[in-house]
Amino acid sequence: MLKTIYTLILVSFFSGFSLLQLEPIIKKSYFFHLLFFSLFLNASLAQTDSINTYSLHTFKEVPVNISLEWLNDNYVENPENFHEKALQTLDRAYRLEDEKLKAEAHLLLMRWHAFHVPFTIDSILPHGEKAIALFKKVNDMAKVAITSVELAYEYIEGNDTERSEQLIFDAIEIYEASGNEKGLGSAFSALSSIFLSQKEPQLSIKYGLKALELTQKVEDHHTTAQTWLALVLAYDDAGEPEKAIHAADMCIETINRYNIDDDFNLARAYGYRGDVWAELEEYQKSLEDNVKSYGIVEAKIGAERPAAKTYRRGIGKAYYMKGDYQEALPHLEASKDGYVALGQGSQPKMQILYNEIADSYSKIGDFQKAYLNQQLAHEVYETLMQNKVSNLESEALFKYESGKKDEALASQAALIDQKSKTQTLIIVIASLLFIFLLSLLYFFLKSKKATRIIRAKNAENELLLKEIHHRVKNNLEMVKSLIALQSAQIEDPATKDAMIASQNRVQSMGIIHQKLYQGKNLGSIEMKDYFLNLSEGILDTFNAEDRVKIECAMDTLELDVDTAVPIGLIVNELLTNALKYAFPQEQQGVINISLERDTEQNLKLQVRDNGIGKAEDLEPKGTGFGSQLVRLLTRQLNGKMTERNEDGTYIEFDFLISKSA
Repeated sequence: MLKTIYTLILVSFFSGFSLLQLEPIIKKSYFFHLLFFSLFLNASLAQTDSINTYSLHTFKEVPVNISLEWLNDNYVENPENFHEKALQTLDRAYRLEDEKLKAEAHLLLMRWHAFHVPFTIDSILPHGEKAIALFKKVNDMAKVAITSVELAYEYIEGNDTERSEQLIFDAIEIYEASGNEKGLGSAFSALSSIFLSQKEPQLSIKYGLKALELTQKVEDHHTTAQTWLALVLAYDDAGEPEKAIHAADMCIETINRYNIDDDFNLARAYGYRGDVWAELEEYQKSLEDNVKSYGIVEAKIGAERPAAKTYRRGIGKAYYMKGDYQEALPHLEASKDGYVALGQGSQPKMQILYNEIADSYSKIGDFQKAYLNQQLAHEVYETLMQNKVSNLESEALFKYESGKKDEALASQAALIDQKSKTQTLIIVIASLLFIFLLSLLYFFLKSKKATRIIRAKNAENELLLKEIHHRVKNNLEMVKSLIALQSAQIEDPATKDAMIASQNRVQSMGIIHQKLYQGKNLGSIEMKDYFLNLSEGILDTFNAEDRVKIECAMDTLELDVDTAVPIGLIVNELLTNALKYAFPQEQQGVINISLERDTEQNLKLQVRDNGIGKAEDLEPKGTGFGSQLVRLLTRQLNGKMTERNEDGTYIEFDFLISKSA
């Protein structure tokens, strides 16, 4: 990575200068600075490249941060002694007691185990969990989210869906708080895979489409391709093969169009599509796709690797379904060898493969090999029954041994009879205790599963509720904009003032919903912050920021939505009225707002300005709708309004919130 960066710096630096442009630089002695910089970079490159040739003994001389960078650049290629060098780097990070370096080292070991070594879930998970804990300790929440998403995939492989869900929801919370749409897209993509593993294709499709919307927006093409790949299986499980074919097409197109270096996902996309073609009885298309799939893997890791051989399974299946048994056999046999080499020769899925091989040999007349493979299929079945057979054999052996010793048992009958009552009592008590513990375990597991489902549903409902508030706020903003457009075409001052007042009322409600989806508590509003936002909007509407100051002297106070909306509308009307009439002829002034909980059930709202006040014999200005609205909202909150003219206008409200709720 360092080599690439340094090379780009040199190329970009020199490419910007022609020979004519270099001449004044030489005259000003800049050339020597440039020469020194070039020599420095070349020395750095030489040091970075030399790390590849360091032995395990000399590797420890490299600084830990440089070692980590080398490990990150090379964990995919997996050079000689990589694992030992990674463990050595981890040990040095612990000796330095640097939490950040320790976290990075654990993360690289997690990735290396996941990428190269099969069946090491017990190595992957501890490194991932330690990395997350250490990143949290240094408050690197971005790395916490990235590691959580990666580790969630590994927990899916280990069938621990509860932990994988928790990791994904943790990552979603971090990405939402930071506004990271790219990270949020990757989290939704992982959530789609989780629901796919739980055999819930509809939920997998739902979150897969959410992930696509975000990843395509931020041009995260790699995650887009991964999401399309999961949707192939989800649509196939949901009984929608045409959509599964389309998803595979989009995955392949995305990888090819953006030159994504992800050969294995490309191979899987062709293989998955080939399986769907086989379900649709399009065997020639199935064969073509599976040939492409195997060709990609063979070019990547070679034909002799067991994992590569397993990709020939689809080719053999296609030939078998076409009835071309002679062509099917080499591929079916190769895939069998691959699975056996990976230690999967006795898994239940192999029974179908063995039967297909046996049937193919039978069709071409090689009954000996057909019999041998049929025996292998039978052995897989017998393996599943092994425990039951062992139990039966043990029981038979016990009966045989008992029969041989009948005579000896008869002589001890008196002793056995004496002890039998005690033993029976112990057995009864132990059985009752076992049944009781078993019942407790059953209800505990059932409760745990129900809790996990409720937690997942609650998280989903919270996301949906935030989205609803966001959409309501956007709709109110649209209404406000429409009123503004309409008012711009109105020349009558009274009508225009009424339209502006309507804008402000819509704005006051929009701010409520904005605070709801931005805050952590979806059921209440923090009123001081809300009043400050409302004041800024109204001052901007009347272009009065420079001459009128609005002060909010109150403590933090949270109210439910049903109480906050009417109070917000009342304050909006009073601020609008004060800005229109209290400070004529560009007069400067101050408006004070305060809201406090007078008692446990009462709220006291005060709005005061130091304007010209209201003359008692003066007719009210405007339409009077604002005053009528204030009275109606006060009555709705079981409130009482008091108005006085004291160096301006002073209005006080007392609300009985228990009745309004």
